[in-house]
Amino acid sequence: MSRAGYSDDGDALVLWRNAVESALRGKRGQQFLQALLTSLDALSVPRLIADDLVAGGECCALGAVALKCGIDIRDLDANGSSAVVKRFGIARALAAEIAYVNDELGPDDETPEQRFRRVREWTVANLRALEDT
Repeated sequence: MSRAGYSDDGDALVLWRNAVESALRGKRGQQFLQALLTSLDALSVPRLIADDLVAGGECCALGAVALKCGIDIRDLDANGSSAVVKRFGIARALAAEIAYVNDELGPDDETPEQRFRRVREWTVANLRALEDT
């Protein structure tokens, strides 16, 4: 199972997508997207890994936020959504969506550099001025 935990049950998927959109539009979600963008831009090497928060000196999108913001993730399982959500202070739907975008949205042969560019573009596309939220 993926870190996002998504399934393709039709009715549940519609409800889930609504939860994701609500989390993305909300003030807390927008603040987290801003932190994500800042964290991505702060990476010394523009690369993102999949399927783990931090490994071998590299990180995924959520891992970038943890590193930049000083969030202790040493004891977190990347697949443990409840603990991840609590530690990052975001909605479960937002955490799952970011994990999905980071890990599963790109092509199978995507490089870490391509993943970085795609995730950053997604972040910018979903970020609005905080005054609008």
